[in-house]
Parts: sequence; C-alpha cells; structure tokens
Amino acid sequence: MYNVSVSPHIRDKSSTTKIMLDVCIALVPALIFGIWHFGINALIITVSAVLSCVISEIAFDLITKKPVTVFDLSAVVTGILLALNMPPSVSWWIPAVGGVFAIIVVKMLFGGIGQNIMNPALGARCFLVISFASRMTDFSVDGVSSATPIASIKAGESIDLLDAFLGLQTGCIGEVSCAALLIGAAYLIIKKVITIRIPASYILSTLLFIFIFSAFRGGVPSADFMLGHLLTGGLILGAFFMATDYTTSPITKNGQIIYGILIGFLTAVFRILGSSAEGVSYAIITGNLIVPLIEKITVPKAFGMKKHEEV
Repeated sequence: MYNVSVSPHIRDKSSTTKIMLDVCIALVPALIFGIWHFGINALIITVSAVLSCVISEIAFDLITKKPVTVFDLSAVVTGILLALNMPPSVSWWIPAVGGVFAIIVVKMLFGGIGQNIMNPALGARCFLVISFASRMTDFSVDGVSSATPIASIKAGESIDLLDAFLGLQTGCIGEVSCAALLIGAAYLIIKKVITIRIPASYILSTLLFIFIFSAFRGGVPSADFMLGHLLTGGLILGAFFMATDYTTSPITKNGQIIYGILIGFLTAVFRILGSSAEGVSYAIITGNLIVPLIEKITVPKAFGMKKHEEV
C-alpha cells in the first residue's frame, strides 16, 4: 500500500518561526556592535522599532479578528532591520512610526506574512526618509555632525577602508560594520537560510555598474573608490539580510540571479548618477515590485510538458 498525498512531496523541518529566529541570531553581531559604537540611543531606537512592529501586528490581528501571528517572529525581524537602518541620533518616535507603517501598511494590509509586495523594513525606511528627510539624514553623534563615508566617497574624498570594514565610522546603526554583518551572513549561509546567489549577483553587479558609470563620467575609478562602495553604506546589509527576503525575492534560481543583477544596476544608478549617496533601499524595493515578472519569465518548464503544435 502506498501513502499517496498531494504535492509538494518534499518535506522539510524548517518553519517560519525557526527561520525568523535564525535571522534574529544572524543580526545580533551587527546590533551589538551598533549599540556599543553609538551608545544607549541605538538601543532605545531598537526597542522602539521592535515594540512598535510587535504591538502593531497584535493590534491588527485583534481588530480584524484574525489569529495572532506575532509568535512567528517576523515582526521582530522587521523591527530589528528597521532599527539597523536608522541614524543613531534619531528620536525614538521615528522608528515607532516606521514600525506601524511597516506592519500595518506594507505587511498586514496586503494579507500578512508571505503576501507583502515589498520588504516591510525597507518600505518603512523609504517612507521615513520621504516624510522626515532632515531627521533621517542627520548622522550627528554627540552633537557633532559629519558626513557618512558613502557621502564622502561620492564627494570625491578618501576614507579609511580598515575603519570602514571594522565599523569605526558614522552611518546607520547596522550598516557601519562589514565585519559584524559578514559574521551574520556566514551564519545564514551555513544554516542554509539563504543561498549565495542573490547576495553575490547583487554585490558583483553593483560594483561592475559603479565601475562602468564612473569610468564614463571621469575615467577609471581607483581600487579605494570601489572598495569604499563595497564596505560603506547599506550594500552588505541589504544584500544578505533584505534582498534575500523569501516573500519579496524570486524562488527560481535564474530569477534570483536576474533579480540580483537588476537591483545591482539600480543601486549603481542611484549612487553614481543620482543625487543621493545611498541607493540600496530604493533599489531593493523597486526590484521587489518586479519580482512577479522575473518569476514569470524564469519559471522552468514542467516535467513532461510538450508544446502544443498548431494544425
């Protein structure tokens, strides 16, 4: 006797809660470093963002009389990612507003986890940048204002690449230390939560297009210039922790590579040809919106399917 069941027939012990817990663990190194580097306000921002996301999801589920889904930890992940994308000096209520927008508008109104059309944390960050531009671009620490390393690079200035790798610089809470982010990224890859396809195609294509655009504008860019774009800004954070979001990235292998190249191209356009020094957030959410088309053109042919021949 055979035990016949409907597809899919491949079983896996993974669950949403387990995957989200792994992502939380992977974000711990960058979060701890950000709090150590920027101080108590970074912790306040993180607590505000996470609580806002969790409370917003619980409130929405209770109001709409749906099962409470907050225990899958996806709201916690959204809150942490939102906090890591915040300037370290921003007021606590800014990430709180962002958390409400991320969960209610970007996630729950589209049907909850698995249904949102863009990454909730990045959608909220872009909303905050548009709504509170001066606060979201203020990277002053202890009352001393300074340009972020990626802004300095765009202005033609040089930066200390070792400081950029270690995180001894200014910037958003979670993007400053490549070393901490890469530790978390390695954890996700080892645990098979993500594959290297999207991050690799995204990072490599970003650097390639930055090289091409820079060469057309003013000659061959230096190695320090290219490494500066790799080590500063939100490229590493975006590539490993947000572009790989299951819901808003392609499921096909070829689609993932195309998606990575697309957002890499957009990031280079925003950074080199645009007025802003950064471009990761807008590149990824734009790519999120194009994912259905990418999946449509990269879906593999079903086994045994034969093209219909017209008579």
